[in-house]
Amino acid sequence: MALINFGGVKENVVMRKEFPMAKARKVLKDETIAVIGYGVQGPAQALNMKDNGFNVIIGQSKKFKKDWNRAIKDGFKPGKTLFEIEEAVKRATVIEMLVSDAGQKAVWPQIKKHLNPGDCLYFSHGFSVVYKDQTKIIPPKDVDVVLVAPKGSGTSLRRNFLSGAGINSSFAVNQDATGRAKDRCIALGIAIGSGYLFPTTFENEVYSDLTGERGVLMGALAGIMEAQYDVFRKNGHSPSEAFNETVEELTQSLIRLVDENGMDWMYLNCSATAQRGALDWKPKFKKAVTPVFKEIYKRVKSGAETKRVLSSTGKANYKDQLTKELDAMANSEMWLAGKATRSLRPKEAAKKTTKATKGIAGRKTN
Repeated sequence: MALINFGGVKENVVMRKEFPMAKARKVLKDETIAVIGYGVQGPAQALNMKDNGFNVIIGQSKKFKKDWNRAIKDGFKPGKTLFEIEEAVKRATVIEMLVSDAGQKAVWPQIKKHLNPGDCLYFSHGFSVVYKDQTKIIPPKDVDVVLVAPKGSGTSLRRNFLSGAGINSSFAVNQDATGRAKDRCIALGIAIGSGYLFPTTFENEVYSDLTGERGVLMGALAGIMEAQYDVFRKNGHSPSEAFNETVEELTQSLIRLVDENGMDWMYLNCSATAQRGALDWKPKFKKAVTPVFKEIYKRVKSGAETKRVLSSTGKANYKDQLTKELDAMANSEMWLAGKATRSLRPKEAAKKTTKATKGIAGRKTN
C-alpha cells in the first residue's frame, strides 16, 4: 500500500501500479464471478470485469425482463453466461451481491443455500451485513465476506473505465475464512476498474454512504437548488435565468474547477465580488445545515434510515410510487427549464454525453 497524506492525516491506499491487472488476474484465475443483479451497479461491474478478461457470469431473475434482456443485449448468453440467480450461485466461487438493498434481503435464502466453503461473498455496500438484525443476512463462517464500494454510480464506473480514468473505491474485509480474502477483495476492486482503493470497514462505508446520499451528494444538493430557484422565481427572475444561476453554472463551470484543483482554486478563478460573498456566507450555511447532518448521521447509525428503506422499497407498489415521485421532480418548472437549457448546448457536446452514457447503468441507489 502507498502512504498518502490526506490533509495532514496519512492513509494507506492501494494503487494500480502496486496491484496491477496481471496480479489481479493471477489471484482470480480459477474463480468464476457471478454478478447477482443486472440493474444499477451490476452492468458496469460485470462489463468492466469481462473486458478485463475475468470469468464473469450473471445471475438475474427472468421475472425482471428489462434487466434480463439488457444482459443479453450486453453480450451475456442465456445458459452459458446468463442464468437464474440460484443457478449462477451454484456455478460461482465469487458471488457479487449487486441487487438493491431490499432485493438482497429477498434473494438471500436462494444465495445462502448454495454457498460452498471457501466461496467469496462480495458486496458493494455495507448495508445488508451491518444491519443484519433487519435484513437477516448473516453469512456462514466458512466463506470470505468482502466489500468493494465504487464512489460513484454505475454510469460513472463504466464511463471512467472506458476513458481509462478509473474511479476510486473503498474496500473492506469483514470475514476471512480462507486466508485469501484481502487479496481476493483488492483483485476484484482492480478488476471492476478502480483507479485506487482505500481501506474502510463495512460499518464506516454504510454510515458515510447513507449520510452522503441524503446529504451533499443528492438530498441536500437537490434541496438547496430548489430553494434558490424558488427565491429567484418569486422575485421576478425568468426560469432560464433562475436555472442558469442555480444549476447550469455550477455543473458546467464551477464544479469542474473544484474537481481540477479544489474549492480554493475555484474561488481564485471567480470575481472578487463572488469570492467575498462566498467567504462571508459559507459559515452561515455551515451553521444552518450542521444540525441536519447530525440528525442524518444519528438516524443512519441507529438503523432508522435502514428501516425506512426496507419498509418502503419492499412494498409491492414501490416502483409505481418511485415513478410518481421522480416524475414530479422531472416535470417541475426548474427541471423542465433544465431540459430546455441542455437542448441549447452545442450539439457536439450533447453527442459526447449521449455516447458516454448510452447502455450504461443508471443512478446509484444502493
